[in-house]
Amino acid sequence: MTIAHHPTDETLLRYATGTLAAGPAIVVSAHLAACSVCRERVRAFEALGGALLDDLPATPPSPTALTAVLARIDALADDAGPARREERPQPIALPVASDGTPLPEALAGCDIGRWRWMGPGIRMSRIRVPHDPDASVMLLKVGPGRKLPEHGHSGLEFTYVVSGSFSDAIGRFGPGDIAEVDADVEHQPVVDTGEECICLVALEGRMRLSGIVERIMQPLLGI
Repeated sequence: MTIAHHPTDETLLRYATGTLAAGPAIVVSAHLAACSVCRERVRAFEALGGALLDDLPATPPSPTALTAVLARIDALADDAGPARREERPQPIALPVASDGTPLPEALAGCDIGRWRWMGPGIRMSRIRVPHDPDASVMLLKVGPGRKLPEHGHSGLEFTYVVSGSFSDAIGRFGPGDIAEVDADVEHQPVVDTGEECICLVALEGRMRLSGIVERIMQPLLGI
């Protein structure tokens, strides 16, 4: 897999510091699983954050802190009961779409909805994130040669290519690539011919659809 498009350093820093919203964090996690370059960037940002913390003035613990910690450890040991034979970890079941399509491990634990009609050759599956029900995350499945509606955004849009490929004014995006566009970008992704394209998308804000029919249908689509 050759990856040509990556998240911005600002996004990777937000991910490393835990300040990236849940939806975009899932999309970035999917990319990180496939991209060793970005994994190294995140590790560097995490190490930088740790170094900055080390430079902060030390705060002396209270006189009773050690006693409290030891008591807590003893309590946990009592609750655990007799030591049990170590068990082998069970393999994680990878998430799949409603039609059985394999999906990124980053979606494990999420509620993956059924494919819904969004337009000719376009299907959408709504993703519910348990720890952030308001997160706007979805899967898009678009047929070969099909165009998505021309649109902009009221915030950032993060798109990870699960399979297939598409092109827009920014470039061509294939498996493993991530497209990160802001409110200044208007684009119309077009799927390459020969294979459908499945993407994982998270929005900070909402789409701004350009066509009159699309704007009328937007409340029904929930995007």
